[in-house]
Amino acid sequence: MSLLIALFGFFIGTLGLLGMIDPERLLRFARRWQSPAGLYLAALLRVVLGLLLFLTAPDSHVPGILHVLGGIIFTSGLATPLVGLARFQRILGWWADRSPAFKRAWAGCALAFGLLLLYAVIP
Repeated sequence: MSLLIALFGFFIGTLGLLGMIDPERLLRFARRWQSPAGLYLAALLRVVLGLLLFLTAPDSHVPGILHVLGGIIFTSGLATPLVGLARFQRILGWWADRSPAFKRAWAGCALAFGLLLLYAVIP
């Protein structure tokens, strides 16, 4: 399970770094999820990551943080389909209208989260 979390961490961190370098490229990636199938896949990935974090937490470097994040991410995965595609598209449109500095700051958060996941599970 630690390997899966490390892979998630690497993927999320890489997307964050990409977004810091080229926010519009990250936006193009996010727009690919604007379909019913994309929304359900995002929900599934969140549920899986949440469960993995929760189950792996006791053996990690930061068990309390992973328990909390696992619960939040799992719950957000269950709620994602309830948001609906139209609202997701509005949120993405709002995000697209923000300044490059804003987008880079959010991408930096993704990079930090990816690095946290790597730190948490790599011995």
